[in-house]
Amino acid sequence: MNDQLIVSISREYASGGKEIARDLAKRLGIGYYDRNMLDEIAAERLGNVDLLRKFDEVPRLFLKRTVRGMTSSPEENVAQIQFDYLSKKAESGEAFVVVGRCADEVLSEYPGLVKIFILADEDQKAERVCQLRDCNLDEARGIMLRHDKKRKAYHNYYCDIKWGDSRGYDICINSSRLGLVKTADFLESYIRMRMIKHG
Repeated sequence: MNDQLIVSISREYASGGKEIARDLAKRLGIGYYDRNMLDEIAAERLGNVDLLRKFDEVPRLFLKRTVRGMTSSPEENVAQIQFDYLSKKAESGEAFVVVGRCADEVLSEYPGLVKIFILADEDQKAERVCQLRDCNLDEARGIMLRHDKKRKAYHNYYCDIKWGDSRGYDICINSSRLGLVKTADFLESYIRMRMIKHG
């Protein structure tokens, strides 16, 4: 059986999902992809990473027109470029952790895919945003709401299983319960058990 490991991390804003994902990639000794993939894509294909970032994980905003399989929607084009990029990485046999980008569905055909959703308590997330953004709690909650609304709309546009629906993931975990390091400890143990089972 194929022993390739791919870990897909979906997350609520300020849940620590990105930090946990980076930690897991380091512990497992595998690649890590999030928004950083846009730099590589731009270098390979387009040369303008700022343009890609403008439409990264953005739900479709404008009316679109499709001609011969090509769409006039820049959001959809950037999304498809990233989906293709991840698919090529997976097809090559590479093991990696990926944050967002609908990887839980885009890469669902791979038996070594582990799909994780990370959430956290609202108060703890708001405090984290206050520290990161130097804002008050009300502003933090507004930022969280906007980011999660965007992520949900993006995911639900491209995927059949809704964002955050536990049926779409192997494990959903609240990082507030154990903290980021111990949550990563727990997830590492889970992933290694899955590797043994599917390896």
